[in-house]
Amino acid sequence: MAKKLLIALDVLPRHIDLFKQAGDLQISVKKQSEVTADDVKDKNIIVGNVKPALLKDAKALEFLQLNSAGFDNYVGVLDKDIKLCTAVGSFSPAVGEHMLAMTFSLIRHFHLYRDKQLKKDWSDCGKIISVEGSTIALLGLGDIGRSYARKVKALGAAKVIGVRRNVNDKPDYIDEMYTLDELDKVLPQSDIVAMVLPSCKQTVQLVDKKFLSMMKTGAYLINVGRGDAINQDDLLEALRSDKLSGAALDVTVPEPLNQDSPLWSEPKLLLTPHVAGGFFLQETTERVIKIAANNVKAYLNNEPLKNEEDH
Repeated sequence: MAKKLLIALDVLPRHIDLFKQAGDLQISVKKQSEVTADDVKDKNIIVGNVKPALLKDAKALEFLQLNSAGFDNYVGVLDKDIKLCTAVGSFSPAVGEHMLAMTFSLIRHFHLYRDKQLKKDWSDCGKIISVEGSTIALLGLGDIGRSYARKVKALGAAKVIGVRRNVNDKPDYIDEMYTLDELDKVLPQSDIVAMVLPSCKQTVQLVDKKFLSMMKTGAYLINVGRGDAINQDDLLEALRSDKLSGAALDVTVPEPLNQDSPLWSEPKLLLTPHVAGGFFLQETTERVIKIAANNVKAYLNNEPLKNEEDH
């Protein structure tokens, strides 16, 4: 009997064809924002980040394929026998380049010059640093982190430091590896600290007064991982005291950021509204669809799934 598949993504006919080729499926497609409890109640397979609250009605669900790299919102939501997979591997081109753009914007003061342009102020913003010859620390060395690390190494970074739980199997574009417990060896030597960390007990409020005090004076901080990794009040203090030369955030707490948040008006802070990933780059969509279609096929054939997660 055909499995019932709901694709809760904006897809093209050629994308749907990939799922048709996966096996015996009864396919329905709906925009993610319009999915209702009635849409999910009889589906065996769902592709897309449907609202977790809807899944209590998905009594026939066997396999949920997310269109995101993270799965925080689905922990504890699904029965343990339901398969859960992410789209890790889809976002590295988009997010890696976003991080690189943030890096250059900060160290070349582009955000400050934009402010000056709007004020018709023809004056410089002072000294800069270069990626070439710098020490860059990367906290989080998954698919996205590795993409950024390769880019800055290719651009001439003198030292690229990777920080993750497992320090074995060091990639050749990483010069040194440490764990999060060894940040006292990493932060004082790093000109740029870039973060792509998941949200977990060890990373929530990781960036606090102690963390920032260990950072090199005049360094830069970038975060595209999870907003709760940073104590935003402590970050503002570090920027205003000139401990840091600048920071760039694609993630905050809360999201959207409150209108009265002081982050909005901090000139040394570059903010983007959680757009590093998403589906703004077509290549991201293509990668997500490919992973999802291959996983649906693998599931139907009782084969190993890519990016399967415990939940």
